[in-house]
Amino acid sequence: MNTPRRICAVTGSRADWGLLRPVLDGIRAAGELQLQLAVTGSHLSFAHGHTVAAIETEGFDVDARIDLAQTGDDARAVTHALGRGVLGFADALQNLAPDLLLVLGDRYEILAAVQAALIARVPVAHIAGGDITEGAFDDAIRHAISKLSHLHFATHADAARRLKQMGEANVFLTGSPGIDQILATPRLTRTELSQSLEFPLRERNLAITFHPATLENAEPLAQLNALLTTLDALCNNNPDTGLIFTGSNSDTSGEALNTRIAEFVATRNHACLHPSLGQQRYYSLVAEADAVVGNSSSGLYEAPSLGTPTVNIGSRQHGRPRAASVVDCSAEIDAIAAAINTALTLDLSGVENPYGDGHAAGRILAVLRGPWTRESLIHKRFVDWEHTP
Repeated sequence: MNTPRRICAVTGSRADWGLLRPVLDGIRAAGELQLQLAVTGSHLSFAHGHTVAAIETEGFDVDARIDLAQTGDDARAVTHALGRGVLGFADALQNLAPDLLLVLGDRYEILAAVQAALIARVPVAHIAGGDITEGAFDDAIRHAISKLSHLHFATHADAARRLKQMGEANVFLTGSPGIDQILATPRLTRTELSQSLEFPLRERNLAITFHPATLENAEPLAQLNALLTTLDALCNNNPDTGLIFTGSNSDTSGEALNTRIAEFVATRNHACLHPSLGQQRYYSLVAEADAVVGNSSSGLYEAPSLGTPTVNIGSRQHGRPRAASVVDCSAEIDAIAAAINTALTLDLSGVENPYGDGHAAGRILAVLRGPWTRESLIHKRFVDWEHTP
């Protein structure tokens, strides 16, 4: 019997975990594949919910923990965390000796992992390369990860085209496995969700996540304050409105945003903040919410499949495809207010999600099963654009 291929998957935050989960379930069920799980980033941070505990509660064994020991979110602290990530993954890859590293997205924690894999001669499979997010340095990180990767699982046709334009071979149009996870996750009832959140849902409810837009000149805290001012006015006009915030990520200025949201929530009984909700609660909240508001990718990826409109603020997600349920606006009070009013009156019948049909994991697993060898993947060749189909 052939030895199973060791696939080491890396997760650094609640965001990529929800997207990776269907693929990881498939790897565990495949006799010819063996899952190794490396956990890093905000999963290991108590300030961000220590979500590694939830991963273990879901029945996953953690084979490596790469603690970035991040003590701040300014540029220096994030860069130091990136460096510690490279060191930690160097040790993890030596100990686990995987046949392939599986990563998703555009975070600096993931960049650390693939840098270490390059030197360790471990090929990389990358999910969600070729996307564009013009308002964050994640854009450059994502493209760098793609150039350090050997198998590419694109979530939409434009992304696949861009990967080929970057000279990449082995590009597969799979869709987003996050759509698979949405369809497979049972949702809480409205009563169960209220009880779990320890927050009574109102007649109208907004699910709100706001991250720093790391390439914008505007101060992230000023943008957040514009959003909070808008929400206050909305609640004054519609008192039976609930505001459910999830925490900002660990990018530069993320801690300052979380502190400001906590201050806002502390003085308003119609608002609450949860650093992390986990998949079931988050999907249940989005499905129950009247709108998703903020600048998280989940408003573009997941909300359309749950039948919920999205108010996408600022430039963080510029360049990504959008369903007809997404309303874009600038990070200004009047613009946010107008966008929320538009979103709440949208007709969502017939809305299609551009990120897939719920069968991405099966397509990804078919490629992971082969045929390929470690050596054949490591020796990449640049494919000139004019030669690509």
